[in-house]
Amino acid sequence: MRFTHDTEPALVAVVALVNSGRNAQDTLADPADLTAFLDEHGYTGRRDGTDEELGSVRAMRDRLAHFWQIGRNDAASEVNAILRECGAVPFLTRHDSSDWHIHVTDSADPLADRIGAETAMALIDLIRADEFDRLTLCAAPDCDSVLIDMSRNRSRRFCSHRNCGNRANVAAYRRRRSQATG
Repeated sequence: MRFTHDTEPALVAVVALVNSGRNAQDTLADPADLTAFLDEHGYTGRRDGTDEELGSVRAMRDRLAHFWQIGRNDAASEVNAILRECGAVPFLTRHDSSDWHIHVTDSADPLADRIGAETAMALIDLIRADEFDRLTLCAAPDCDSVLIDMSRNRSRRFCSHRNCGNRANVAAYRRRRSQATG
């Protein structure tokens, strides 16, 4: 599945954000971790670098994680609520190496609002295209990471950051081998 040049990175970023608080390890433990996350995912605009900002981003992370537990209709209502609360007003912009794309918050707005609104806009594309079911959980039994399946044939089952697919394949191979020799 291909999305616009600004939707796909926003979806990748929200997966990384939600997963930063999963699997009994919070990788957004301090403002420096948040800065590294923002740099990795190309977030622009205001950065306060404070514990308060980190707390508000972590609260938004928890709210965004809820999208992996709800259906398309409930997601539409939640997207609308986030956009309202963040004061979203769409406008076209281009910056850095990005061509024209939509922003819905000012670069000086609080970071958590910008992350929430940007994610909500990306989720709008999933909802409108009836692709919301591409938000899924890792199929590994010992992993609670989220993912978005952007494959054409909807075949992605495992997250990529914990090697869950490799571990599942090795375990399946060992089971088959054990059954064949047993």
